[in-house]
Amino acid sequence: MMAAGGEVAVPLLGTKRRHDGCPGCRLDEANKTSTGIPYRNFFYIWIVCLASTLPIQSLFPYLYFMIRDLKIAKQEQDIGFYAGFVGATYFLARTFSSVPWGIFADKYGRKPCIVISILSVVVFNTLFGLSTSYWMAIVTRGLLGLLCGILGPIKAYATEVCRKEHQALGISLVTSSRAIALVIGPAIGGFLAQPAEKYPNLFSKESIFGRFPYFLPSFVISILAAGSCIACIWLPETLHFHDDEKVEAIDALEAQVIDSKLEGGKAKEDSDTSTKNLLRNWQLMSAVILYCIFCLHDTAYLETFSLWAVSSRKFRGLSLTSQDVGTVLAVSGVGVLVYQLAVYPFLVKYFGAIRPLRPAAVLSILLLITYPFMANLQETELKILINIASLLKNVFSATITTACNILQNTAVAQEQRGVANGISVTLMSLFKGVAPAAAGILFSWAQKHMTGLFLPGDQILFLMINMVSIIGLLLTFKPFFNMSSALRRS
Repeated sequence: MMAAGGEVAVPLLGTKRRHDGCPGCRLDEANKTSTGIPYRNFFYIWIVCLASTLPIQSLFPYLYFMIRDLKIAKQEQDIGFYAGFVGATYFLARTFSSVPWGIFADKYGRKPCIVISILSVVVFNTLFGLSTSYWMAIVTRGLLGLLCGILGPIKAYATEVCRKEHQALGISLVTSSRAIALVIGPAIGGFLAQPAEKYPNLFSKESIFGRFPYFLPSFVISILAAGSCIACIWLPETLHFHDDEKVEAIDALEAQVIDSKLEGGKAKEDSDTSTKNLLRNWQLMSAVILYCIFCLHDTAYLETFSLWAVSSRKFRGLSLTSQDVGTVLAVSGVGVLVYQLAVYPFLVKYFGAIRPLRPAAVLSILLLITYPFMANLQETELKILINIASLLKNVFSATITTACNILQNTAVAQEQRGVANGISVTLMSLFKGVAPAAAGILFSWAQKHMTGLFLPGDQILFLMINMVSIIGLLLTFKPFFNMSSALRRS
């Protein structure tokens, strides 16, 4: 095609044709005509994210008692060992399935991936609550992690279902739903587990909830997941399906014309966009490693805290109930939400999002040192202090995690962030999978070695968890990580 002056008129690369029957094109057309925020679609995304995250967070308040009742542990000190593997199975399975689910979502659509993931929550979370043996719990938990591949695709979906100016809001909905799960999940697990013991007037020991004491929290979450699965009917597909090979050939030809017209590499994609070169981007990979280390610490802490809080006083535990633990974790979740909404914006305004990382890590380390000594407290003072300590710990963790996420995204160009976050999620899932198993083994070892060492077992337990955070703090300095360069980019 010739323009005035004999020059080749090059079509704009960003220009898209509308293809009849393509759901992605149909949604693009709808977004062009509607400039408002798609509240209904955003609400469905929020519910779906919440339903997929609740099975992770609801487990910890009652995991110790569930392992005890499954009678896999020969002695009380072994409960933590077996509990660790139940907590780890979900994350390890997700490590292997994250990339295949991403490929599936790119080929067959976001909506099928979301629906299958939610259905897996309905089926396998319910079966987990009905577990009559340790291995049934392991298998159902593993299948849930393997088939619930929603984490990556839902982030992509949240940005594709709306206009560009609303994409940040879509991503924030994914984050906020996971934050709400930190509140609701532990409350569901803590208050609804063992209902026949806690609420004998409502649930008899002969009922299904009496015979399966950990079924009720799973059942409630599965009901919510089933409702969100129904809501998926109204979710529009965002992926473009173009089967017209002639149109694709024209698009490819146009791209070649642009490459020849704009020499000097302006229209050529930089080689760093490949996954191979992303792995060579040290600023990115060092930020990802930092993120993974602090995720390892947070997951190990949560597993250890849940086991330690309900364990017996003779092992220097707190002898709390699953309801108490659920309350502590729920209060911490509410506190983190308030912090993120009311306090954190002012912190970022005056200090930036990255600079508080090191102070938060130092304060977290100092706080965790005090945990073993809380076993000397009783009743009201114990509950007050453990709630304050847990709240502060989660606030510090939220500050660190947010900074690590920003470090990852500022280390690459915008068009590379999808692949970069995919790498991060895969490695993070691996670290989170190792954390509960390692924490459970260490917890069991600590209970068997309360005396005879240079420190009591419980102090060694928290010292080892603290060492992970210390390593993460040390890695924020040169030569491993260039913080000053990261601050300039942000």
